[in-house]
Parts: sequence; C-alpha cells; structure tokens
Amino acid sequence: MNMENKELVLSGMRPTGALHLGNYFGALENWVNLQDKYDCLFFVADWHALTTGYEDTSELKANIENMIIDWVSAGLDPERSIFFLQSSILEHAELHLLFSMITPLSWLFRCPTYKDQIAQMKDKSITTYGFLGYPCLQAADILIYKAKYVPVGEDQLPHLELSREIARRFNYIYGNVFPEPQPLLTKARVLPGIDGRKMSKSYNNTILLSDSPGVVQKKVSMMITDPERIRKDDPGHPEVCTVFAFHKVFNEEKVCEVEEQCKKAKIGCVQCKNNLAGKMVEYLSPIYEKRQKLASNSSLVKDIIREGNRKAVEIAGETMEEVRRAMKIDWMNEKL
Repeated sequence: MNMENKELVLSGMRPTGALHLGNYFGALENWVNLQDKYDCLFFVADWHALTTGYEDTSELKANIENMIIDWVSAGLDPERSIFFLQSSILEHAELHLLFSMITPLSWLFRCPTYKDQIAQMKDKSITTYGFLGYPCLQAADILIYKAKYVPVGEDQLPHLELSREIARRFNYIYGNVFPEPQPLLTKARVLPGIDGRKMSKSYNNTILLSDSPGVVQKKVSMMITDPERIRKDDPGHPEVCTVFAFHKVFNEEKVCEVEEQCKKAKIGCVQCKNNLAGKMVEYLSPIYEKRQKLASNSSLVKDIIREGNRKAVEIAGETMEEVRRAMKIDWMNEKL
C-alpha cells in the first residue's frame, strides 16, 4: 500500500481482551469510516497494556492476534491503512525516553485520569513510572508519525492536549520538528452492558464481536428490562430499559414504534427481546462469519503486522533522525 498523501490520522488500542460492542461503536466503527477520507495508521498498543497489566502477560499474544482479526472482520483494511505493533517499532521507546527528559513531573501528576485510576484500581500495584509516565509514551506514539489528527471523544481531549504541550516544549527548546496534532472529535454510539451497567470485561456483561449468533441471542434474552414492568400489560418505561438502548442502535428505523408499543403495553419484553436479537444477528453475522474465516488462517495476523511494521518503521526512523539532529545528539553519524 502506498499512502495517498491525504491528511494523516493515527489511533491505537490496547490488547487487553476480546473486543466487544462497546469497543466497536466507541472507536472501531469510526476508524472504518476514517479510511475513506484519511491516510490511517492503527497500532496495537501493547506497551500501554503493560501500564496496568504488567504482572500477567500470559494472554497478551492471543489478545493481539484476536484484536487484529476483530479489526479486519469489522472492516479495517490493511491494504488501505497501516496496522503495526507498538513494541516492534523501537523508535517509540527512544522518543519516549527523550520526551521524559523534558516533561515536567507536574504535567504528569495533573493528568485527569491518573488519580482516578489509582483510586479505582486499588487492587493493582500501579504506582509505577510506567503508569505515571504513559503520557510521554502516548505523545511519542502520535508525534513520531507527525499525525495531523487523532480521533478522540471530548473526555480524551486533556490527554491529547498534553501531547500537544510536549510538542510545543520540544519545539521551543530544540527548534520546530513536530506539528501539533489536532483532535478529530468523534461521536460514539454508547451501549450499556446486558445488565444495564457500563459494558466492561470486568463486569462480564459484554457482547463480543466473536460471539456466535446463538450466543448473541442468549445474551439478549438475559438483558435487564424495566424493573417496574412486572406483567405484559403493564405500561413500560423504555428510557430505563437496556433492550430499548440496543434498539436505538440496531433498529433505528423502528425505534419510535418500539417505544410506543412498550409504553402502551402492546408488546411484551420477551417478544421485544426476540425482535432485537433478530436485528442484532442480522447486523453482526457478516462480522462473525468473516472472523471465522480469518481465524482459520494462522499466518494472516503475522503477515499483516509484519508488513505494517515495515511501513511504520520507515516513517518513525525518518522522524528520529530529524529529532537527533535537532537535539545535536546525532554524533554517531559523523566520521570518527
């Protein structure tokens, strides 16, 4: 693949487990659409996965392979975009090191999620430099490719701003090397888990891209509905119903009809779930079927990553040569 000299977009995803519908509608669906307008680089952020999961890496390899299969099954095209493995591009680590030399500690401590995640993950030992300093690595991931845009939600803007601050500080000290990446604000469709809480692997309430049609139907049958609707002829409150939240995504053309039927008790919860399950299976079956074919090709993931790594390291290598010259630490290129 040759990049088409469109504006460059970069994004990454941590391989922390099987991808679910929250991941798909939160990021992956948007990534697929971005391929039509931009030159895209998508990377497997395996080093970032170590910031909270360094103690157990036994499933990391399988998670990486499955995530690439999920990406391609969902519509990402390695012929149109570059997929690469973060840990294979050692220039990321070098730039991360250099950024860590110039980034004030106060910038890292004020990162919005730092204290929140420390509090939320009391059962994990994450008071490490890797966890505190991950914004430096994140900045290296973005800036080393001089990405024009990074797709983010509004809640992620402070993280991108820190990368922009690091770029400004580097440019101020050493001269203009890095353009400041711009946010590409995205509106993600949010789905709850089948129990009504946030969809999360830790809650065991997800619907996976790898779930078969039968498993999808079973999980839909387990969804929490309106707790006040005891009998079929009780009027429902769709605004509090998990099933209705899924109808708004998978059954958009009939969502008003579903809402009215629920409120007027013209349809029971079992039938409503069955209708939803049919729509979801119809939507997800092509992804599942493609995934089954891809999973049987043992060399596919390695071939995709190998080719993507080759392209990524060319770009990263050029940037690092420029960085070393700007910092006057390229003395090994001189004749000794």
